[in-house]
Amino acid sequence: MAHALVRAASPLLATPLTSAFLQCEYEFMFTIWVRSIFTGLVLWTAGTIVIRLAGKGLLQPERAGRTLGLYLVSFLLMFLLAPRICRRLGAPRELWPQAATLLILPTLILDPFSCAFFNTVFPNVDPGAAGTFGGWMLICCGGGLAGVWRKA
Repeated sequence: MAHALVRAASPLLATPLTSAFLQCEYEFMFTIWVRSIFTGLVLWTAGTIVIRLAGKGLLQPERAGRTLGLYLVSFLLMFLLAPRICRRLGAPRELWPQAATLLILPTLILDPFSCAFFNTVFPNVDPGAAGTFGGWMLICCGGGLAGVWRKA
């Protein structure tokens, strides 16, 4: 963004003022990135708790129609929700894909462990639902990314 303009411009423009501007921009973007990851971690934690408490009713791999409905509704919900989250985080619209990537990162990193240790993490859910759960998380992440790319 602005730092690319300064590099492309004359060395006369590299003043303490532009240096301070770049420092403020860097701190602003760093804050957005940290808030994106933190928000993703909060959402992952809340989702894990909800699935631990009510997952038996949500994850029923033997009912294909219900699973497909869950996937469709989740994709659409995240498609609509991710741009709103990026807006609330204060990310400039052109950086929503990066903010959304950091937003879904906790899910992409932590849920493989939830799948691998499914019986321990979700003791009240049928162990056969681990694959359905993994697919559901990927659908949610895909919906979020698709939503911000549509808006970016």
